[in-house]
Parts: sequence; C-alpha cells; structure tokens
Amino acid sequence: MYRREFYIGGEWVKPAGTEVLKVVSPSSEEVVGEVPVATVADMDRAVAAARAAFDEGPWPRMTPAERANVLARAAELLREGNPEIAGVLVEEMGVAGSQAPLQTGTIAPVFAYYADLVRTYEFDRVERSGDHVGLVVSDPVGVVGAIVPWNAPVTLAAWKVAPALAAGCTVVLKPPPESPLSNYLLAEALHEAGVPAGVFNVVPGDREVGEHLVTHPGTDKIAFTGSTAAGKRIMSLCGNQVKRVSLELGGKSAALVLDDADVETITAHMVRASMHNSGQVCAAVTRILVPRKRYAEALEAGAAMAAKIPVGDPHDPSTVVGPLVAERQRARVEGYIGLAAEEGFKVVVGGGRPSHLPRGWYVEPTILGDVDNSMRVAQEEIFGPVVSLIPHDGDEDAVRIANDSRYGLFSTVWSGDDARGMAIARRLRTGGTVVNGGIPPQPYVPFGGFKESGLGRELGVEGLHQYLEPHTIGVPAAFAATMKGEAR
Repeated sequence: MYRREFYIGGEWVKPAGTEVLKVVSPSSEEVVGEVPVATVADMDRAVAAARAAFDEGPWPRMTPAERANVLARAAELLREGNPEIAGVLVEEMGVAGSQAPLQTGTIAPVFAYYADLVRTYEFDRVERSGDHVGLVVSDPVGVVGAIVPWNAPVTLAAWKVAPALAAGCTVVLKPPPESPLSNYLLAEALHEAGVPAGVFNVVPGDREVGEHLVTHPGTDKIAFTGSTAAGKRIMSLCGNQVKRVSLELGGKSAALVLDDADVETITAHMVRASMHNSGQVCAAVTRILVPRKRYAEALEAGAAMAAKIPVGDPHDPSTVVGPLVAERQRARVEGYIGLAAEEGFKVVVGGGRPSHLPRGWYVEPTILGDVDNSMRVAQEEIFGPVVSLIPHDGDEDAVRIANDSRYGLFSTVWSGDDARGMAIARRLRTGGTVVNGGIPPQPYVPFGGFKESGLGRELGVEGLHQYLEPHTIGVPAAFAATMKGEAR
C-alpha cells in the first residue's frame, strides 16, 4: 500500500516535494504503507484544478440526471470495492475486521442515495404573489475543501463528497495523516465512474497544508469532521473570509435508562455498542445514566460485559475491540483513566493494557463507576473504550444530566413504555436520539449536533442543502406570463 502520487485534475501526479509519510499499523507498530506529504504548492495545484473544473468545466452545467448517472456508477464500484476498503482500514487505523463493514457498508449507499435524490430534487422553484414572480434557483456553492478524520476516513469523506458532487460542486479532499491510504480507493472509483477532470482531488497533508486549504481564496466552502478544538479554529478562519463552513465535531453522548427499563440488559448492551472502533466514534454513548436504586446491578452488568468483550488483533474475525489509532491516542486515554485518584471515580474493570498483546496501542474496555457528571471523564471526550456509569434520580434528573454537556451530538433513551421514551427524547438537546433501539434510516435522515458538536448537517436532504446557495431571480412580468406555476 505504497502511494507515490496525488490525484489532481483527473490524473495521478507527482508531488512537488520529497517528504513522505509512513503509515504505521496500530496493531503491529510496523510500517504498512506510505504516501507523499503535500506542500502548499501541491494544494494550490489541487485547488486550481477544482476551481477550473467548477468555473469552466462541464460538471456544474450538467443536468442533475447526468450527474446522478455518474454517482450511481460510483456507488456500484464502491459496493464492489467494499472488501478492499475494509482491508485497508484494518491495516491503517486498526479497526477490527469484524467491525469494518459497519463503516464501509454506508459508503456506496450514500452515493446511491444522492444519485436518486437529485433526479427529483426541485433545484428551481417559482414563487408568485399577485403580479410579482420570483424564480428561486439552487446553485452549487462552488469549490469545497473537505477535511476528514482518521477514525472513519472514507465513510466521512463519502458523507461530504457525494452531496457536494450531486449539487454540482467540485472537491479537494485532504485525508488524515494517520489513515490516508483508503481514500485513494475512493479516488479510483470516482475516476472510473466518469467524474470529469478536476471535479474530485485527493491531497494528503499535515495540519499546515490543511489550514492552507481552509484559507485558500479559491475555496468557497469547508466541510470538516474532527475535534471540537480543530473545528473552532476552522470556523474562525472561515469567519475571516465569510466562507461557508459545516462542522461535525465531538460528542459526549448519554444513554438514559429509565426505571421501567430492563436496566441490566440495556446497560450491558450499551457498553458493548460503545466499544465499536475501540470507542473512537464521535457518537459513542460514553455516559450511561441509570436509576440510582439500580446502580449497583447496572454497574455489575456493565463490568461483566466489558470484561468479556474480545480484544485483540484486528485481523482476527473474533476480535471486537482492536487497538487505538496511535500511541499518542493511547496515552490520552490512559491519562483520563489516571484521573481516578484526583476525581474520585473508580475503575471497575479494565483500565490497563491487555497482557496478551505486548505490541500495538491497546487499552482494555474500561468501566468507570461512582462518576459524577461534573467530572472531566463525564464532560470531556475521551475517544477510547471507556464508559462512565452515572446514577440519576428519575426522569427529570436524567434529562438534566444528559443535557448538562457542552456537546449535543447523540443520545439514546430506554423505557418499558415507548410513548414515555419518545416524550423524553424530545427534551434532549442532541442532533440524534434513538428510542428503545429504533434505528434511523441512514442516509435518508440528517446527522449532526447541537452546541459544540457542530454546525450544519450531513446526510439526508439537509446534507444536500449544505452545498447549495439560494439564488432569487425577479422575473419580468412579460416573461412570467410564459411561465407555468411550477418551476421548469
């Protein structure tokens, strides 16, 4: 998995510089690949290609149906390439092979969804009031700089690239340094599908090059997924240029287990669910709120589940929890676990490094007990296989605790009464909520967060809106007489 070039202007091109990035396996700590590191000159070249493709090329001027045909073909190719993408993710970021399909399984459907959507989407509409007539046109926003994180690099790229291309935009994608290889496969699929030159470009680089993409005068919008700290920086840079920006950031999601729920079963279920991708998921439910009177049994059930979750080599099909992405990430997670003496919580199970795995950046699935919601482990995103159990004193208290967070990305509610659970869900300040295991139909519904969890939405028709600008045209009376009541 050694790549020597960038994908710019519809071609594989040599980098301007000589620096390379060695991709290290989180499980073996061995080099498994290499990519060139972009310079500012490389990024300038990519933005210029995207700019020319938008300003002068055919893509924005194609009919939505013509663009849809290309996206539909890309979906077919990506579906065929799913196993290869999953295999690369196992190598470059350590996601367990048994869990990789949960990531890659949403890539092709996103392209297929937006292909279907734009065939019928009303890009133009007519509004009338007496003799006044206005035509509202949804124009593509322009050149999009897309920056994605290491924990789901192709999935989160697809969530940006598919709607951007469907809208008629062009894209420069900067993959993360930790897992840059998999998005080369996305570039190959789009190229084979017939995306015109310059419409999609892939340029791996460091933070400096990413910031250059954000501030580049040739980009019209930035779409970013990553940490809240980085998102704030990007938002401030975009603000200086009044540049469009959408942000999908961190989370500290809560599961509200009500007193009429099966507390033990639900707690165990949520612990296992929170361990996907070794807990490196922005929407991971890392605060489980349980009735105080049932706290001891919930803690026991959660600890029992965490203790039996298979941890190991991500290539082993029985593994559920693999390594963390990098040594620095393991140090971060261990730092939070080490706050036990200072904050007063207790490590009920886990907290260490698996003794049977001397190599790789592993942390055992960990349950924290006696956690108060004011503690750092309950307020800050740990991004690892660590779950806190917090007691609550009824529905009002559970809602208060859940909403007592600077984040607002995701939540779950569990009750023996669906109507009660739905009523609680409406009171939560999060972008998404699951009640009693109900599964929203992605990619048809939007995903994103309240508060410091982000700005804007991905997926659904709302995801398409992020890449469109409303353009109102006042229609001359004489011409309006020739128009039908509906847009043409």
